[in-house]
Amino acid sequence: MEWSLTARDRVGVQDFVLLENHTSEEAFMENLHKRFKENLIYTYIGPVLVSVNPYRHLDIYDEEHTERYRGVNFYEAPPHVFAVADNAYRSMRTEGRDQCVLISGESGAGKTEASRRMVQYYAATCPASDKVRTVKERLLQSNPILEAFGNAKTLHNDNSSRFGKYMDVQFDFKGAPVGGHVLHYLLEKSRVVHQSHGERNFHVFYQLLEGGDDELLGRLGLERNPGQYRFLVKGNCCTVHSIDDRREWKAVRTALSMVGSGDNEVEELLSIVAGVLHLGNLQYGEGTGRRGGNAYVTNDTLVTYLARLLGVNGALLTEALTHKKIVARGEELMSPLNPEQASSARDALSKAVYGRTFTWLVDKINASLAYNADVNARENCSVIGLLDIYGFEVFKRNSFEQFCINYCNEKLQQLFIELTLRSEQEEYEAEGIAWEPVHFFDNRVICDLVEQKFRGIISVLDEECLRPGHTDDFTFLEKLEDAVGGHAHLVTHRLADSETRKSMGRHEFRLRHYAGDVDYDVNGFLDSNKDLLFRSLKEVMCTSENKILRRCFDREELMDKRRPETSAVQFKASLARLTEILASKEPSYIRCIKPNDSKQAWRFNQALVSHQVQYLGLMENVRVRRAGFAYRRSYEVFLQRYKSLCPDTWPHWRGKLTDGVSTLVKHLGYKPDEYKLGRTKVFIRSPKTLFATEDALETRKHGLAAKLQAGWRGHSQKSKYQKLRNFAIEIQTWWRGILARRRAHHRRQAADTLRRFVKGFVYRREPQCPDNEYFLDYVRHQFLVKLCGNLPRNVLDKSWPTPPTALAEASELLRELCVRNMARTYCDRISPERKNQLEQKAVASEIFRNKKDNYLQSVAKLFVGTRLNKVQIKTKVFQALSDSERMNEKYLVPVVKYDRRGYRPRPRQLILTANSAVILESGKLKQHIDYRDLTGVSVSSLNDGLFVLHVASRSSDDNKQKKNKKGDVVLSCEYVIETVTKLAIYADKINHVNVNQEGRITFTPAAPGKEAVIDFTTAGSQLLVAKAKNGHLSVTVPQC
Repeated sequence: MEWSLTARDRVGVQDFVLLENHTSEEAFMENLHKRFKENLIYTYIGPVLVSVNPYRHLDIYDEEHTERYRGVNFYEAPPHVFAVADNAYRSMRTEGRDQCVLISGESGAGKTEASRRMVQYYAATCPASDKVRTVKERLLQSNPILEAFGNAKTLHNDNSSRFGKYMDVQFDFKGAPVGGHVLHYLLEKSRVVHQSHGERNFHVFYQLLEGGDDELLGRLGLERNPGQYRFLVKGNCCTVHSIDDRREWKAVRTALSMVGSGDNEVEELLSIVAGVLHLGNLQYGEGTGRRGGNAYVTNDTLVTYLARLLGVNGALLTEALTHKKIVARGEELMSPLNPEQASSARDALSKAVYGRTFTWLVDKINASLAYNADVNARENCSVIGLLDIYGFEVFKRNSFEQFCINYCNEKLQQLFIELTLRSEQEEYEAEGIAWEPVHFFDNRVICDLVEQKFRGIISVLDEECLRPGHTDDFTFLEKLEDAVGGHAHLVTHRLADSETRKSMGRHEFRLRHYAGDVDYDVNGFLDSNKDLLFRSLKEVMCTSENKILRRCFDREELMDKRRPETSAVQFKASLARLTEILASKEPSYIRCIKPNDSKQAWRFNQALVSHQVQYLGLMENVRVRRAGFAYRRSYEVFLQRYKSLCPDTWPHWRGKLTDGVSTLVKHLGYKPDEYKLGRTKVFIRSPKTLFATEDALETRKHGLAAKLQAGWRGHSQKSKYQKLRNFAIEIQTWWRGILARRRAHHRRQAADTLRRFVKGFVYRREPQCPDNEYFLDYVRHQFLVKLCGNLPRNVLDKSWPTPPTALAEASELLRELCVRNMARTYCDRISPERKNQLEQKAVASEIFRNKKDNYLQSVAKLFVGTRLNKVQIKTKVFQALSDSERMNEKYLVPVVKYDRRGYRPRPRQLILTANSAVILESGKLKQHIDYRDLTGVSVSSLNDGLFVLHVASRSSDDNKQKKNKKGDVVLSCEYVIETVTKLAIYADKINHVNVNQEGRITFTPAAPGKEAVIDFTTAGSQLLVAKAKNGHLSVTVPQC
């Protein structure tokens, strides 16, 4: 807690005891407002927690906050409801004493939420098993049921508890919740039949109508519209935006199943709820004639519904609702009721049925939470009690319910003061410090005024209710004036002075409570106290077939001749039992405050909050707490926090804690009257002393922070360096080991490789065996690697690496495959024209290569499609050709023809077609040679252009053919290689081309039976063709 004192100017102090001006309500309110603006809704008054309702969700109840407060010292963390829950739990576990938490405050201040958060904390933090988890779940699920049947929307709160609740949570020796028990006090039954404007009836009615399915509502005879039911429309507020009745109904149905209610039992319970709604719609008429003034039921159908839902006889119910049974001198008489009395009886039955059903429901929850164990186990159980009870209430009209509620708060305030003073005195005595009596307002006098026998207000009210004769609320007021009229804390209109009478009615009396003056309206006091239900109605309800109602209305109640206790007496007795229970336990307190009446976030109404601070007795609590010493802490905690302020205690104190604290406070200059040293704690009287110490610590922190930072940085860097150095050494060692192992491995591999290589080299000429296998594989691999980088680049490249002996055959196969692949690749890439050219060149090579001298000169020259244009030949020549010859004309070339008479040269044109060769002269067709008649072609091996076409006759018997036969043709052409190649291809005479190597070509001239000869010589310097003296054709070819 001390850590927050440095920011006290902005967020206030976390403990009101530390306020400098602790007697000032203005200072109290300012501190509360500061914290509210900073979303700090919790503040301490010593061990008491003050809680302000924020009217919005705050993220301070999640798992992180739950763990933050688990097992933490009460003052080590900021104020929180979890801190109170954890402190009570740890005290129960360590001290073995039962605990209780008293949660009080006005309606809408957040009491129910605080109780729910306490149960949530225990469910989340306590040890768990399957059985314990079931108990936890039932503890959590009891809330939706009790809130549905016991909470309602009021002007101050949308979920106001209209009953007091005390829940015991039982823990076993392990600290796990194993059971629980719920006590309830003073359910506001009058809300069933009447609500103020802007308020609603209990939640369960609206949840049933909104969330129940159509089939269920049909069985219960209900409609979804709440406006159809008189008990739900009196407050004119059927719908609330902040309440989701449909969702809440689902939660209630789940919770009912969790606490052990079967489907049939739930059906009976809902039948009772529906029956109460139908009772509200029951109307009476006034009889005439002989039955004039008597009441009768106007809607018999509704009675039928009621009888079925409540499980009773319709006729008996009708009679009981319109008559009352009177027993006089042993005789029973049925007295008719007027409409007003019948309406009161109906409302009384509605309240009784609902109130007793609520009691049954609480008993049902208790049965599901009961700890079923042996006697020893139950005796070893510890208990934490949670009291969620109504706070002090002051309305414009305060009735009997407000009287009981405020009486309860007076008793709890009395208990609170007594327990607080007692705990303070016990702490002082345990620490060996003299106790100084504290003067405070003792409200015992007010409690005695209310509960004193024979003279107290409850006794007077009870006597007036039981007294025979005419009694009413005003006779009660008169009796009260006579009995306690002179009491200092009671004022009535008749006994008051003239100034006070102006603010009081004649039907009111004023009690001066510890929290302020409250005026109570006596109208309805007697009826509320009697809580009368006619005997005839009880008898009818005792006959119910509904099992829940049979338990609520026991027949033994009819046999009891004693007068039933009044409501005030019952409440007084239950309150006495409650105070006895609380006094036997170690108490913790939560005081809840609502900041405004409009339920708006961030709004803080000073007047409203001041009023609650007053009637909650918070200022009185602060004053009692500050009567002695404002601050106390154990030696260990105090010395640990402030030891840096003294050189003798910093950084470590080695001696006794008492001596250390004594040395520290002397160094700080504490005056003897400002502090006391107990046995285990140091007590500081004034907050100023603590604030001065805290401010000195804040100043000291800067110097300490610099030293700590320097030390820490040095330590951090040194640790970092040592860590990095160690890491580096480890990495280096590891890496060196890896390198050494690698080197050793490589050496072993190298030695093995060399050994196998040498052995393989020795046995390299032997057949493959394990000794030379590695070497041969290596040689093969190296050859293939070398071959991969030295493959021939084209077909003409004949280079090829020399293979090892073992790969000679494979090398040849690879070479052949490589050549084929290059050839195929080359062929795939060339165009059709280029392919035709190469095919012709290949034929030329086949014919002339190494045979004719001028062949090499022609290799580099491309063969062309023709050597003459068609325009160079007259048209009539083409007309002389056949159609097929004209269509298949392939090659034209100029030639020189040597005639048969003297071998004179004649310029001619040679046309090669698909079927024949045609020789032309100046546009005239000179000779037509069919390829079928062509027997061969002869050329010399020299560097000349002569070639001879050997032509044969088809039939020697054909005289005409003989006559026209011209013999072989001697031609000369500049393009002899090209021309002869094309002729051989077209005529399909490739194998009939003769390259004469003897220097002489023999051919047949036109005259039959004769042979002519062409002689070739290389004696000249130029090409000469002439007829020799011997009649031969002489060709002189220059040497190359």
